[in-house]
Amino acid sequence: MVSPAASETKGASAPATFDWPLAHEAEALVTRWIEAFLRGNAVARRLAERMRDETGTEFYEWVDHVTVAPEHVAELSAAGFAEERVEAPTDVAVWWHPRAMMPRVVVRAGGSRDGGPVELAVRPERLVDFVAKHAAGAAIEGAWGARLRRAVIADEAGTRLSAVERLGYRGFVVREPTADFVAGALRAGELWRTRPRDFAEDAGGVAQAFARLDEVLRHVDRDAACELFFAEERRFWEERNRAARVQKRRQDALGLGWGNHDHHTFRCSRAHFADLIAFLLRLGFEKRERYYAGAEAGWGAQILEQRVTGIVVFADVDLMPEETAVDFSTHRLPPASRLGTVGLWCGLHGDSFLAAGMHHLEARFDFARLREQLATEGVGTMKPFSDFDFLKQAFTEGERWRVAPERIERLRRDGLISAEQAATFRRDGAIGSHLENLQRKGGFKGFNQKSVSVIIEATDPRRTAAHST
Repeated sequence: MVSPAASETKGASAPATFDWPLAHEAEALVTRWIEAFLRGNAVARRLAERMRDETGTEFYEWVDHVTVAPEHVAELSAAGFAEERVEAPTDVAVWWHPRAMMPRVVVRAGGSRDGGPVELAVRPERLVDFVAKHAAGAAIEGAWGARLRRAVIADEAGTRLSAVERLGYRGFVVREPTADFVAGALRAGELWRTRPRDFAEDAGGVAQAFARLDEVLRHVDRDAACELFFAEERRFWEERNRAARVQKRRQDALGLGWGNHDHHTFRCSRAHFADLIAFLLRLGFEKRERYYAGAEAGWGAQILEQRVTGIVVFADVDLMPEETAVDFSTHRLPPASRLGTVGLWCGLHGDSFLAAGMHHLEARFDFARLREQLATEGVGTMKPFSDFDFLKQAFTEGERWRVAPERIERLRRDGLISAEQAATFRRDGAIGSHLENLQRKGGFKGFNQKSVSVIIEATDPRRTAAHST
């Protein structure tokens, strides 16, 4: 089954390199339009204040798109935007920034008023939750299962605040779903939610995951399958992390859900890293940066992006110094005589792909404000590991998980942990997951390798176990 705009979406050109720029001019242009809209729409202005005060998030990060008139095309082009070939009404052009992370701009006749957008659309995780909180009774255009659903939240003084929900779709046409697709999407969601994850042998779990993917793809296309898969991965992670539950409750109070997700981090064993990448590629991901952190760090990572859904994965793995010359995303890594931070985490808890779930979800926030707000909820935050004008990152304090005795004994028997470490893990468990607080500026899409090395070292289970004694 193919999405309604698959061919058009593929027409958008991807950047050839991953040396991501700072697009301050583009960000300033979009920010100017958003601020103009907020001045003219009191409902949106109040929503922005509540987002800031009640969730520690910035209104900008929830914006799906704004509209402007054709007279602004020259400004868009000068700021680095380009026209994107996605499904849209005949009188509409969609502009995006191919090298930066920011809202898109819909150009149409009458799209501006007094220099600001006539319409601005936010994108919560689930439209029905948002409508229930802010515009109960408002009509939702597009039944459940439509690839694009939208609702008008506030029509005020010539401006319109809307909200949209997307299901593996970047276009701008609401099309009612067929009964077959609705049934298929419901079945796909159930298949992902009920996916077995804990196996005596990880190879069996990997085989089962691919079989489940085959079954899902008989019901929906890969873009919808991807959207539904990661909704369930977030749910599984959230159930195992108190900081996530606290923040999700705060965001759900405004009907937002995890619509501000930035990337999903999967830790993987050397044995199955290539399997994880192959699985993600089947869901429509494309490879972006690949990090070789070097001998002193002992890890590598492959960044992947699914451009239709906008989902990004940071997948990391133990890496030996001599392996920095190979493409470890496709080359199956042999067993190692020692475990680094990532390998030990997987040994204790399982691969993120399987039993453990994600190591963390990183979402976009007002960095300082979120730290302060979570502290009042009893959620502590670790020292920032990135502290730049364009990128700020910090983990919440880790959620400590009980470790299955058989996993500890296997690691001890294989000489990968000491008897003393085994005893500590039996008694105290080991840090399992975090929520990550991130703030980006200038549309920066990338990551700082040196900073990531710092936090990987800081979350080594042996290090945190030593600190707990």
